[in-house]
Amino acid sequence: MSYQVQAFLDNDSETFSYVVADNATGKAVIIDPVLDFDYKSGRTSTSSAEKILDYVTAHKLQVEWLLETHAHADHLSAAPFLRSKLGAKIAIGAKITEVQAIFKDVFNLEKEFLPNGSQFDRLFADGDTLKVGEMTIRAMHLPGHTPADLAYIVNDKAAFVGDTLFMPDVGTARCDFPGGSAATLFDSIEKLLALPDNTEMYICHDYPPAGREHQYLTSVAEQKQQNIHIGGGVSKADFVTRREARDATLAMPRLILPAVQVNIRAGQLPPAEDNGTTYLKVPLNLL
Repeated sequence: MSYQVQAFLDNDSETFSYVVADNATGKAVIIDPVLDFDYKSGRTSTSSAEKILDYVTAHKLQVEWLLETHAHADHLSAAPFLRSKLGAKIAIGAKITEVQAIFKDVFNLEKEFLPNGSQFDRLFADGDTLKVGEMTIRAMHLPGHTPADLAYIVNDKAAFVGDTLFMPDVGTARCDFPGGSAATLFDSIEKLLALPDNTEMYICHDYPPAGREHQYLTSVAEQKQQNIHIGGGVSKADFVTRREARDATLAMPRLILPAVQVNIRAGQLPPAEDNGTTYLKVPLNLL
């Protein structure tokens, strides 16, 4: 294989981050890195990101890009920390501006925060490509979970799908966040499953049923045949009905309030207030 994939599991948020490296040149990208956050104390740490950094250093990789599949609601991004260590740039989908506008209102953010995507080094539109060494990485816009979700398709062989799909025995992303849509997600999944059957699919989260270890790798063929929400040719109407009914039973993710207001800033914390301390907001009775 012309590239290597190394997965890193953050057990607290059940998130998989990835280092994808070109074998010929040692140039690499990191996808969806996690910043550790203890909600009870309000303290952040970089233990998870340092494991990635240690791997990059040990393998003498040159990381050029930190790629976010979307503005995550279940963990804070460690992209700024890794950028400070590696000099890489941060990228996300172009529709992040819609997510920023929604949550600027939700959190009543400071007027200086502009929902224009300028916090990121690059915004990918559907079909945009990125060359990293001899790898070609193509962005595929997959709205539904949020308006800005992307998959990153590496050399037309591997798809890093974010939250759009989980392992087949877990199903598909929820669609009840602001800007989400089950009907739109169905269309995005159809687009993703139009890739060749042997395309490897790397998922961002795994919530394994009892008795199974965490897994991160499946394929388009397995999703088509076995996914409990869309496998076997479920109609769009049935999917939407079932997805919306399930979403109505789900609690908000534990870290959605701190995570979103950090991740729409490309992982940067809000500006410190006049006492030198940074604060995160908790809107009451809104979500």
